Amino acid sequence: VQQISGMLMKLFQRVRLEKPGQVDPRAAEFTLSLLVAMYDRSGTGYIKSRSAAAALIALSGDTLLAKYRAFFQFYAVPDGNVALITRSALRSLLTDLNQIPAIVGEGCTLSCVEMATHSCFHGVLNSAIVEEKFLSWLRSEPAVLLWLPTCYRLSATEMVSHQARCR
Repeated sequence: VQQISGMLMKLFQRVRLEKPGQVDPRAAEFTLSLLVAMYDRSGTGYIKSRSAAAALIALSGDTLLAKYRAFFQFYAVPDGNVALITRSALRSLLTDLNQIPAIVGEGCTLSCVEMATHSCFHGVLNSAIVEEKFLSWLRSEPAVLLWLPTCYRLSATEMVSHQARCR
């Protein structure tokens, strides 16, 4: 938690310099509180860096494709010249991401994660999949992660501006 706190301080400090006046001075504190609430409910003082990274990626303002690629990079394992994501790595990713809606009482059950993992690996004979298969599955908007593209679309509409006058 201390290491993540330090990284968040540096991250938000850098963003404050790039975008003066757009970042709350307590952003690092608020973000850390959220991460602790999601990933350290028992107060051990320990959060897996991969879990924290997944949450930060999911909550970032980046495109969905960029988020999906980043998830793959953080959870995939190297296998020769390619990276692959295994069933257990996918389960870990989905469990980590499920903590985000769970914090507001909207999480799904463990069986939901299992069903999603099964659907991703449906028809796959190997124990792991390549990035393209992973991205293809995510683009199909599996129910367990439906909140992610929905939140992305909502945030994207905030940037839309119509040059119309109302009476």
